[in-house]
Amino acid sequence: MQSRSPLYLLERFDPGVVHLDRELRVVAMNSLARRLLPVEDKQPFEKMVLSFHPERSVAKVKFLLDQAECPVSNPPPMTMIINIPERVLLIKVTKLGDLRGDTAGYTLIFYDITELVSGEAPPVSTEPTLKPPAKRQLNKIPTVSQNRIVLVDVETVTYIRSEGHYTWVSTALGSSFCNLNIGDLADRLDGASFFRIHRSYLANLDFAEQILRDDGKVSLKLRGETTALPVARTSVAKLLEQLGIGEADALKADLRN
Repeated sequence: MQSRSPLYLLERFDPGVVHLDRELRVVAMNSLARRLLPVEDKQPFEKMVLSFHPERSVAKVKFLLDQAECPVSNPPPMTMIINIPERVLLIKVTKLGDLRGDTAGYTLIFYDITELVSGEAPPVSTEPTLKPPAKRQLNKIPTVSQNRIVLVDVETVTYIRSEGHYTWVSTALGSSFCNLNIGDLADRLDGASFFRIHRSYLANLDFAEQILRDDGKVSLKLRGETTALPVARTSVAKLLEQLGIGEADALKADLRN
């Protein structure tokens, strides 16, 4: 579809632009960046760019900036997806060189891809509101393949596995890397289908096939997956309830033994 192509992003969306000096202090930003980034009443100029990113995104942005210092000549621009309050941003960072080729600063360019991954139009008004809007649900999960953003249909996802600040999204076709964390995804996926069975696993219960118990440990077998996923002891009762069998007291007691 045209709306999913990189060309569509360039034609349809205005970019946010932030210029940084070599110490990562903000030198300038355009009006879109000031509106979308969570600077609020903070004065962002002459401050470290990391100081006005949400805490959960700081490590990702720092990694992105560090990678921009690639030692090879003409390094490709680095790309990452991050979550800020109510928005999903595709960020690219590139290093700027002076006349001698030494690092003079960085340019951070981002696109607001919330509309693409949620299927909702961006807000029309930019005026502040007293009550923040409800979090937008994802119907596409943005994953990264080389320098491309691949949008994965939510209904095809069997489970999501956490790996530090990032995740791996599994479907029948394999696993794809996503640089949104598991908490971000859990908040933005349909809670009727996706359930956090373990701190490292978010399962799509539409694929639930078997509940297994072995030596007191509980796991969940999903259709199409060869390996069962671990279920945290504290999540067992909620899992059964989510599956509609929460009143089966005998089954609960058996699984807890």
